[in-house]
Amino acid sequence: MKRIVIVGTQWGDEGKGKITDFLAQKADVVVRYQGGNNAGHTVVFHGKKHSLHLLPSGILNPNIQNVMANGMVINPKAFVEEIDKLQNFNLSISDRAHIVLPYHLELDKAYEHFRGNEKIGTTHKGIGPAYTDKSSRLGLRVSTFIDPEKFKARLFELMKVKNQELRKLGAPRFIAEEVYEEYLKYASVMAPYVKDTSVLLNQAIDDNKKILFEGAQGVLLCLDHGTYPYVTSSSPTAASVPLNTGIAPWLIDGAIGVTKAYTTRVGSGPMPSEILGDLANQIREIGNEYGTTTGRPRRIGWLDTVVLRHTKRISGLSYLAVTLLDVLSGIDELKIAVSYEFNGKTITDIPAEMSDFEACKPNYITMPGWKEDITQVKSFEALPVQAQNYLNQLCELVGVPLAIFSVGPDRSQTIQVKPIF
Repeated sequence: MKRIVIVGTQWGDEGKGKITDFLAQKADVVVRYQGGNNAGHTVVFHGKKHSLHLLPSGILNPNIQNVMANGMVINPKAFVEEIDKLQNFNLSISDRAHIVLPYHLELDKAYEHFRGNEKIGTTHKGIGPAYTDKSSRLGLRVSTFIDPEKFKARLFELMKVKNQELRKLGAPRFIAEEVYEEYLKYASVMAPYVKDTSVLLNQAIDDNKKILFEGAQGVLLCLDHGTYPYVTSSSPTAASVPLNTGIAPWLIDGAIGVTKAYTTRVGSGPMPSEILGDLANQIREIGNEYGTTTGRPRRIGWLDTVVLRHTKRISGLSYLAVTLLDVLSGIDELKIAVSYEFNGKTITDIPAEMSDFEACKPNYITMPGWKEDITQVKSFEALPVQAQNYLNQLCELVGVPLAIFSVGPDRSQTIQVKPIF
């Protein structure tokens, strides 16, 4: 495969950044195709942790061409703060991506406040309102943002509308001139990286280059196929890559589905296999299950293969990459959800209505755990037999072969079982 999508198979935070970073060592181009700085990728190399929010996971390698594609919404202030921490990188930004402005953050907070007990659990980064404006034709494209005169004219028109909306919501309003003066500085930093990235990517394809596409969040947070309304504002599926990057659908060769060896979720919404109590706390602490962007503690659950099969069907998976397998060491008995009980029936698919999904009770199989420390293993065969059995059972239940597993945060703790590129 030459053009591969890295897909989160759960609710995000599966370790996509780590797997992208690992595979990127053999890639020519890494493309971030949707989302904004509401997501976070943590990459650890030589013991040093790098937290990326907007930038593609290949940004740490100066030999890789990194692309922020048209499907993204980009907060310029956050972008400048992120690149200021880096040196010697190769980056291109789509002129058709959209800009997140300060009023989007205030609208995000206001919408959440008015939802009351029905809160989505957003990160308050303004991502949803920015995508809303894009769909409402009230957005600001990067191409306009980096042209001072066009930016000023467009911003002043937009803020007439947005300040009225903020006023009605009881949220802080903004002075257009002040926003313009501040964001003009960010535009000047961003401008040298801006180009038509669809042209760039199609040329890379013509040149037979190896390309990785990475999104934010996971398939269960897809706006169309996720656990609506507890979803993000775009689609992290492999199916969304062509639209969000400007390439033809048939140019995607396959997808690597990244899954934790258990399940996590941040924010509200159904999670049938959720674990509470001491065991959840143990997994959370060992796995450092706190949001990269927000620091919020993640909800913990047993591995749910109903969710993974949903992702396989919706997004298409060529292989699985299983992360954080080491976190399960020392647990006597491991559970895997294989189906749900709903209204007295056994079901194997996720209901569309969230109240129905909330009512689903998982049916589990149990497997013996392992005691050994596996953080230094270098092959599948070096794993304890119980860990091998766990991975084999997972792949059998989902119907997707294993390509990669990881036993720790560092790049060197990632073991490839099958060749990808």
